Amino acid sequence: MATIKEIAKHTGFSQATVSRILNDDPSFSVKESTRQKVLNASLELGYENASQYQRIIIPRDIAILNNVIPDKGLQDAYFDELRDVLTAQAKKQRMNATIHDDIDDLIAHGRDYAGFISMGPVVLPPDKLRELHEALPYGVFIDINPAPNLFDSVQPDLEQIVLDALDALKASGCRRIGFIGGAGTMMGEHSYPEDIRRFAFGNWSARLGLDTEGLVYADGPFTVDNGREQGERMVADHADDLPDAVIVAADTLAVGMLQAFAAKGVLVPRDIKVISINNQEVAKYTSPALSSYDIDKEELTCAAVLMLAESLVSKRAVRQHTFISSPLVVRDSFTPQR
Repeated sequence: MATIKEIAKHTGFSQATVSRILNDDPSFSVKESTRQKVLNASLELGYENASQYQRIIIPRDIAILNNVIPDKGLQDAYFDELRDVLTAQAKKQRMNATIHDDIDDLIAHGRDYAGFISMGPVVLPPDKLRELHEALPYGVFIDINPAPNLFDSVQPDLEQIVLDALDALKASGCRRIGFIGGAGTMMGEHSYPEDIRRFAFGNWSARLGLDTEGLVYADGPFTVDNGREQGERMVADHADDLPDAVIVAADTLAVGMLQAFAAKGVLVPRDIKVISINNQEVAKYTSPALSSYDIDKEELTCAAVLMLAESLVSKRAVRQHTFISSPLVVRDSFTPQR
């Protein structure tokens, strides 16, 4: 591991200058070219200051690909908040972020940036992803993993969330468990009709020996209206034999489903227990308040920014994919057995 003395010798600056830059002294004014030279040398030589390590990141201009189609609903609120948190995290790590709403526009301006971070669920064509890689080889996708051999990704561990939810419901005595979700997911260049949450539900409920026959409703978009429609279908199909519980793939769907249940006189959690995913602000204010797995936007975005910073410095060719765990925030719709 390099010392401050070695970095000073390598750069030609004094040890005092190097020390104050590496310790991010707010009272020390220095040219940006000097700061970058010292930071570059510290990374090249292997300097590590444990208390300040995350700050030793070379200032970069990066792009944020806002890969979202506005639906003027609760899903917008999630991505609006995610974008704000991501921008703040980039600034904290000395990255100047410019937002692009179109992949073609980002490709055209690729030489202006060191790398990019993409957020949003919109499916991107494989040829466009390859063009993007040619223009910007270093990038991180948040929430999805559309090109695992081209770019890094940071995602909530949705499969583990579904398994945790099933385990919690089973421990509480539930044996007939339903699922309400949306359609479609991407894995690399392959499109699947099943969302990963629906896929995990089918896999793990079978392994756990749970009864889910006829209790899966997973078509259409992740919207309040679709949640209401699927909730109505579940009640109509099982008016006299409601499942013990239902797992909902996103809070947006859960809001509509609760509306449908209330309209039909189905009381939560007396008649059916509900666990949702995302823990958006609205989960606190539904009736009843939703127990929901908290997808931590701070953790997602921080991991994405640091992953991009590391790849820009190391110039690695091997792609990395990180999954973030999520705790259950317990409210009125379901209380786990202690």
